[in-house]
Amino acid sequence: MKSPAHRTRDIERQAGYLRPEHCAPPPLRTGSDTMWFIRDGCGIVCGVITWFLVFYAEFVVVFVMLLPAKNVIYSLFNGVIFNGLAFLALASHAKAMCTDPGAVPKGNATKEFIESLQLKPGQVVYKCPKCCSIKPDRAHHCSVCKRCIKKMDHHCPWVNNCVGENNQKYFVLFTMYIALISFHSLMLVAFHFVFCFEEDWTKCSNFSPPATVVLLILLCFEGLLFLIFTAVMFGTQVHSICSDETGIEQLKKEERRWAKRSKWMNMKVVFGHPFSIAWLNPFATPDHGKADLYQYIV
Repeated sequence: MKSPAHRTRDIERQAGYLRPEHCAPPPLRTGSDTMWFIRDGCGIVCGVITWFLVFYAEFVVVFVMLLPAKNVIYSLFNGVIFNGLAFLALASHAKAMCTDPGAVPKGNATKEFIESLQLKPGQVVYKCPKCCSIKPDRAHHCSVCKRCIKKMDHHCPWVNNCVGENNQKYFVLFTMYIALISFHSLMLVAFHFVFCFEEDWTKCSNFSPPATVVLLILLCFEGLLFLIFTAVMFGTQVHSICSDETGIEQLKKEERRWAKRSKWMNMKVVFGHPFSIAWLNPFATPDHGKADLYQYIV
């Protein structure tokens, strides 16, 4: 009995899915649409909520727990660490949201383009009937982005974008930095409660004791929730990278048809060649080195 992946491939091989005359030529790109941004209401709301929660954590950490500074060294050290990690988290989020995840050119399944591939006898091209594109192996169509995405892992509403071949590094960094600031904020809250139990609560913060307690409890709830969520997502992403199998491929149990590489090589394909501190930098575009490009012809 054939697997779902095999049945999907058989459908794509049918003649009705390979009619280039039904495709219009791809639109010309202009300077106004070079920036990648998905106009999805749910994703935009989730992205705004993400930034709001980070700024809320910033407010509580800086203005409730670290100021006024009882210990200048303690406040300065933790302030620099937390704000640095928060900045990297928001930068990673912005890069993951505004980076083309690996969209296949829309409407390129034209007769002229297929003829330019110079197919050999027996070679097959896969065409997406939804966006009229010839898509590489391991590409999947996203109903939210309305595009075929190369090496698509999943569509994440929190970054309002797909996680694919070109922005997976930024998504992994986003989950890692959010997990780190969540853990750091929980540690700061714990130390603050211990300190305030031994001192007068009015000396612990510029806010009244009830307001301070409410703000800290809300931060604890937020930090614990996002620590668990992002830590699990970070681990899942690292496992997918090391095994070189996307979330969709694992879910559909697709047959492996690509070359197997070592776990370290798979990490370098995503984060860049060679290993360097740039792996942790959301502003550094990864150099894929000699990584195999996914071809249109299989």
